[in-house]
Amino acid sequence: MEKSALWIKDPLAILADGADRGIVLQGGRIVELVPAGHSPTVPNVEIYNAGEHVVLPGLINTHHHFYQTLTRAVPAALDRELFPWLRALYPIWARLTPQSLDLGMTLAMAELVLSGCTTTTDHHYVFPAGLEDAIDIEVAAAKRLGLRVLLTRGSMNLSQRDGGLPPDSVVQDENAILADSERVVARYHEAGHGAMVQIALAPCSPFSVTTALMRSTAELAARLNVRMHTHLAETEDENRYCQEIHHCRPLDYLENCGWLNDRVWLAHGIHFDAAEMKRLARAGTTISHCPCSNQTLASGTCPVCAMEQAGVRIGIGVDGSASNDGSNLMQEVRAAFLLQRSRYGVKAVSHLDALRWATKGSAACVGRTDIGEIAVGKMADFALFKLDELRFSGSGDPLAALVLCGAHRADRVMVGGRWIVKDGKIPNFDLDDLMKRHSAAARALQSPR
Repeated sequence: MEKSALWIKDPLAILADGADRGIVLQGGRIVELVPAGHSPTVPNVEIYNAGEHVVLPGLINTHHHFYQTLTRAVPAALDRELFPWLRALYPIWARLTPQSLDLGMTLAMAELVLSGCTTTTDHHYVFPAGLEDAIDIEVAAAKRLGLRVLLTRGSMNLSQRDGGLPPDSVVQDENAILADSERVVARYHEAGHGAMVQIALAPCSPFSVTTALMRSTAELAARLNVRMHTHLAETEDENRYCQEIHHCRPLDYLENCGWLNDRVWLAHGIHFDAAEMKRLARAGTTISHCPCSNQTLASGTCPVCAMEQAGVRIGIGVDGSASNDGSNLMQEVRAAFLLQRSRYGVKAVSHLDALRWATKGSAACVGRTDIGEIAVGKMADFALFKLDELRFSGSGDPLAALVLCGAHRADRVMVGGRWIVKDGKIPNFDLDDLMKRHSAAARALQSPR
């Protein structure tokens, strides 16, 4: 029996053309936009009155490391650039357990959901002994929360003894990595419109994986028809490393490994030159811009406007909570707006650009055409915000107010036609208990006996 239609009626504002009176959804999809002066043509609709809400397409997070919520503001890692920051944290991450990982991942996703995020990626690449089922753990957590996910089976196989950065205890050998990559794709990856769980393959970085693994991963991803992800062009240290070890720049190395194509999205993309941006555009490779992390680690600023002018699609990522140190995607939108406006000027960047990066742009990064936009046929993924806090008092344009005044918590969030946040809370979810157990796990991880 066809499910009844729902009319999200008369929003205060909406990020869509021709939908002044709202949206009609049915069966998890958008079936009608209702323009000003009209009513739905779909009969017998139920109504949700959105007169106090600003309605956005569900925000899409394109880069994260969920487990890092357990290592926020760690004293040993403060005030360090990327390489020494990693060296300080790897020994702590090597002590992760299935229980602590579940808490870290669940808390990260809860924080994302409450910020208006409906789809998220995660890049998990730390697999110490006993944590071989990390991807299985996060699939289960995502299903509990009702969040749409693209989880990347990350990897590292180049440890300190081989000239890499990670300690020996957190890396795996190539055969184990490829076998588990194939396993999790076969078990969890959903293809097609409306997919809730997808898997991508994600060697960590040029300084933590071998060239052989990069190439084998590209071959496996092509055979399995899944996307690929890695960090690239994040720091000048990475540029120097590639020049010294591989005798080329990072993008040349990527192409030599078979990675410069439209199945790939890259985290950061700070240090590309103009010619490299054009190569990225021709290949259809996309970039996840992570403004808070880049500022915290002083890595530089992603040249977003220059990339878009070259034809590169840009999404937004919060990055890991040890370098952000949060998982709030709406705050990341504001950070991207401010950072890029300060670089390119008032006329080059508007609040609508920042919202576009976190919706349409992010959808391009994750290879989805069914999300990221309020349009007929798209999935019914929405984030609804109220403007009832002190920060919004006196605001004029509601959409601009979300970005300029610093919205940070959604009042309602819907994924595939189902409310997963109501009145600013996750239904039937004990957030206080989660934070208590998560904080205890973080203390134990950071200060082992």
